[in-house]
Amino acid sequence: MHKPGEIRVLALGLIRDGNRIFVSEGYDPVKQQTFYRAMGGGVDFGETSLEALKREFQEEIQAELTNIRYLGCLENIFTFNGQSGHEIIQLFETDFVDPKFYQLDKLDFSEGERQKTALWVDINRFKSGELRLVPEQFLDYW
Repeated sequence: MHKPGEIRVLALGLIRDGNRIFVSEGYDPVKQQTFYRAMGGGVDFGETSLEALKREFQEEIQAELTNIRYLGCLENIFTFNGQSGHEIIQLFETDFVDPKFYQLDKLDFSEGERQKTALWVDINRFKSGELRLVPEQFLDYW
């Protein structure tokens, strides 16, 4: 976890398959709210955001990426678990190398001590407001 008052730099991958988007599921215990976000993670010092994107997918779900294209930079100021957060997100569009990932409904994985789930979700469930995609600016890239 990052330190309070620190701006965190992330590299996230937007992966689509028809109307589906590949996201990880999160839960805010203070808000008692489930949310979803594109997968990826923090950029380490001395590492490019592209290298971080590839590393995070490899570490978390052992997935290789291809057709990686830079989409843009997003800024996200938010509250999670009662704490203020500030992120600069380098957003990429990408595809999985291995077609097996497109066949999965969901995939459980570990991120440090935390157990997480990644899954395919119909984008319309986010557009309608049924499910919450964070940050909401992701919908601008659909």
